[in-house]
Amino acid sequence: MTDVSQYATLQSKVFLRGELRAETGLHIGGSETGLGIGGADSVVVRDPLDHTPYVPGSSLRGKLRSLLERARGLEGANGNAEGGFALGKNNAGVPGRDPSTALAQLFGITADQNARGPSRLIVRDARLTPDSYQALMDAPGTDMPMTEVKTEVSIDRITSAAMPRQLERVPAGARFDFELVITVMVADDRQQWLNLILEGLDLLQDDTLGGNGSRGYGRISVDLRELLERDSQAYREGREAIPITDLDIPPALQGHPEATSPSTATA
Repeated sequence: MTDVSQYATLQSKVFLRGELRAETGLHIGGSETGLGIGGADSVVVRDPLDHTPYVPGSSLRGKLRSLLERARGLEGANGNAEGGFALGKNNAGVPGRDPSTALAQLFGITADQNARGPSRLIVRDARLTPDSYQALMDAPGTDMPMTEVKTEVSIDRITSAAMPRQLERVPAGARFDFELVITVMVADDRQQWLNLILEGLDLLQDDTLGGNGSRGYGRISVDLRELLERDSQAYREGREAIPITDLDIPPALQGHPEATSPSTATA
């Protein structure tokens, strides 16, 4: 088998499934068109069919990539073969561009780059768990359907005038089901992809997701519950994915058993 065919031949699909818990209010911005008078100045993204808030896969994926690249610095520096960020116009930090690095192969690079194949990683939209959905639907203290509105005030440094702004956010305690799918080719090192994803999820817990993280928003905990794999033969034979037995879920990614229901505070 040639090198080209090894990069183009599917070995397996790996599934990482679990829950994301908002430890503090979560704001991932959505469309602000059509807001009525008295609504929040900045709203969260919602499903257009049932209007439930969710975590877009693009937001989670972008955050994971950013954290992993920042942890490694400038790609190619100091012999770093795993990848990192690149420098764009005006020395702005942009996603890595070297297709030979592990991060570029896992997350993909822009279409005009000379890559060997598409991204290995798929990140699904994370939807509210059934329990969180019901708790937020029944919560008496929410300001908008299933969310709270937090008023923040900035002070004009010259006139001392107060400039209030209202931001919608999903209350602390809300849980979202997430799924990440890794496409493993014959030539790939499955363990390398898994290690990078587990590292990224752990980094996420000590960072923030969504906007206004420096003001306390977006602290996330991860409860990774399943590591499954389905090889190409299983797809041909109609067999389901099976648990991965040669890798344990790190304790840091096993969530918080003392977690409570979503908060309804609006302060």
